[in-house]
Amino acid sequence: MLAKLWMNFIAPLLRRPPRFQVAALCYRESDRGLEVLLVTSLETKRWILPKGWPKKGFDAEGTALDEAWEEAGIRPVGSGRGLIGRYRYTKRLRGNVPVVTDVDVYAFEGAELQSDFPEADRRERRWMTPEEAAEKVDEPQLKTLLRDLPASLRSLERA
Repeated sequence: MLAKLWMNFIAPLLRRPPRFQVAALCYRESDRGLEVLLVTSLETKRWILPKGWPKKGFDAEGTALDEAWEEAGIRPVGSGRGLIGRYRYTKRLRGNVPVVTDVDVYAFEGAELQSDFPEADRRERRWMTPEEAAEKVDEPQLKTLLRDLPASLRSLERA
């Protein structure tokens, strides 16, 4: 009876709704074909897309663009391609508190990488094929998004 009370009434009250972040999926065409830019996270040094929490004064795409600059030092070409997908992951906040976080991913064609940018001394960055990038990231839904990127970009061109 206590288990039923916990599962049906108390536990749902304690659950928090997912948090929300935005990410920049920067891509380019090179001699190797399509490539995407990944950066390392600050704490665990995992490979990730540049991403962050919504910022006052920016819409979601503008925040993603700003994160691409701060975390990767990239200035995309022209306007973005818009929302290209979403994924969910468990972010660890201070004190190692797990928080489910939904991430909207915006695509941008990359221009050149700048050597002087806000987090230059704290992150590594690397261009990779979508398949290589999918192997490097941990999040299953992001792996799928990266593997499907060539088809997604073709769809956007036709739209």
